[in-house]
Amino acid sequence: MLQKGDKAPDFSLSDQNGNLVSLSDFRGKKLVIYFYPKANTPGCTAESCSLRDSYDEFKEKGFSIIGVSADSVSAQKNFSEKYNFPFPLLADTEKNMIKSYHAWGKKRMYGKEYEGIMRFTFIIDENGLILEVVTKVDTKNHATQLLSDLRSV
Repeated sequence: MLQKGDKAPDFSLSDQNGNLVSLSDFRGKKLVIYFYPKANTPGCTAESCSLRDSYDEFKEKGFSIIGVSADSVSAQKNFSEKYNFPFPLLADTEKNMIKSYHAWGKKRMYGKEYEGIMRFTFIIDENGLILEVVTKVDTKNHATQLLSDLRSV
């Protein structure tokens, strides 16, 4: 598990518009990276909309936001356009970034265990170091949850 103080793993993936997005694009900037299981599902929609609705507050604090799932570029595009997300959604179909951030693991639903994307969020500083790792995400209030963490940043 990545922890506070660790160097954020590098990545280079296509966003919903097919543009390549890399960690190096954010050098000198602060960044929120959130991993979500699947576009257009209720929890992922609530979480993403929470961040969308508070996007200006994140920008005022100097933070960019990136969402990541294993969905295809076209699924990310559909999700982004449907809900007007002002930030990139990365398509990690090979799960390389997801695994490098340790956001892939065993989950339980209805008593069954399976592997999938963990709903984790990473707050990264201007030097690419992890400031916070949120592993208990409140999907409906994720922006409020993160903004309270950012008060100390």
